[in-house]
Amino acid sequence: MGDAPLVLVVDDYTDAREMFAEFLQGCGYRVEEAGDGAEALEKAFALRPDVILMDLSLPVLDGWEATRQLKRDPRTAGIPIVALTGHSIPGSHGEAARLGCDGIITKPCMPETLLAEVQRVLGDAVVGAR
Repeated sequence: MGDAPLVLVVDDYTDAREMFAEFLQGCGYRVEEAGDGAEALEKAFALRPDVILMDLSLPVLDGWEATRQLKRDPRTAGIPIVALTGHSIPGSHGEAARLGCDGIITKPCMPETLLAEVQRVLGDAVVGAR
């Protein structure tokens, strides 16, 4: 499992974050968690995950700004970011795509939906492909 892709799950809602993390670990991924945007930046710069699942509504530093900073920094610009949003506001998905998000999932969502999106953005790096 040491060479399994690393997923950073960022969500301020503890139950959702832990559920997604446990599900992805059960599917063979390594998982780290962050509860706010500032912690997400810190972990992303330190760990260089293979993919980041980023809630957009976060305390301390929101997911919109955390994504902007990650996509501007050469150390993390190439890491795929999948936005997790409860926003059903028209244009929010388009704005997330303009920020550089590689995928967008509307919450609440089933863990299987999250897994399919992680596999899609990782391509050949999915668990079992190594």
